[in-house]
This record gives sequence, structure tokens and C-alpha cells, in this order.
Amino acid sequence: MLINLTDVFTSEGKVKKISTAFEKEFFSCMGNEYPVEDGTEVMLTLTNIGAGEVLIEGNLKAVLEIPCDRCLQSVRVPVTAEFTHRVISPDQEKDTSSEEEEQNFISGYELDVDALVNNEILMNMPVKVLCREDCRGICPVCGRNLNEGECGCDRFVPDPRMAAIKDIFNGNKEV
Repeated sequence: MLINLTDVFTSEGKVKKISTAFEKEFFSCMGNEYPVEDGTEVMLTLTNIGAGEVLIEGNLKAVLEIPCDRCLQSVRVPVTAEFTHRVISPDQEKDTSSEEEEQNFISGYELDVDALVNNEILMNMPVKVLCREDCRGICPVCGRNLNEGECGCDRFVPDPRMAAIKDIFNGNKEV
């Protein structure tokens, strides 16, 4: 969704409040796509804070379906974010320093709400997602979900540093 900010940039002290929904069905991150539940809300307040400057304040509430990092079961993960960004109009940009953060959600006088929400979800996603704290993961041999029960596979992995000693005992080799 694109919002034209021309009136906010040009009217000193103007405040514009917008409530909208995130329109994408999937959130993409590092080559993965996560389904976004319906009802994702985005509340924005656009305030003119000076000549050609707009303060974007907002919050969002989203629910993503992300696979558990251990067993790969789908987990509903709520993501909430509160954010504030200062945006400068295209005519004023030449006068500002290059220290400003890169803002890929502004193009000319238009605010791309979907790009803004994508950035905020990415910044507020949990680093590790578990279906439960004591998730046992999957068997490295057969791939069975160990939360549903044991599979009976031999999962013993010998220490590779001890391979030379094992060879000595198994082959009756001399050192």
C-alpha cells in the first residue's frame, strides 16, 4: 500500500493517522516464506515536525507461522513492534548529511507501508523459534519427530578425536 505524503510534508504541524492491514499473505526472510495470519494491524501517525520533515510513528501486531528450529513443526509466533522514523522530503534531502539511515520504504513523496512493515517484522522476529521449551527435535538417522516418541535408532556418534585409539584396539596395531 502506498501513501502519498505530499500534504504532510507541506503543511506545518499536520498530523495524519492511518490504520491499515498488512496485505501480503507471506513474509519472506532469507529465502524462506512464512504465512501471515489474517488480522495483521498497522497503526501509523504521520506528523510534520518541520520544513520538509515527517515523523512516522507506529505499531504493528502480526502472527506468523514459523517452523520450530528443532522439530520443524509449524508454530504461531506473535510479532509486535513499535517504531519511529524521521523522513525528509526529496527537495530537502540534498541538504542533509549522509549519516541518515537508509530508508527503502520511501520513494519520492510516497510511503510504501508494506516495505516499512517488512523491515519492522524482520527487526522484531525472534532469533530462535521453539514449539516448546523442552522440544527434543528430530532423529538425525530416520527423521522422526522425537516429541512424539522414541524411534529406536542408534544415535551414538563416537568422538572423532578418539578414532586413532579405536583403530589400535580394533586392529591390534602397534604404535
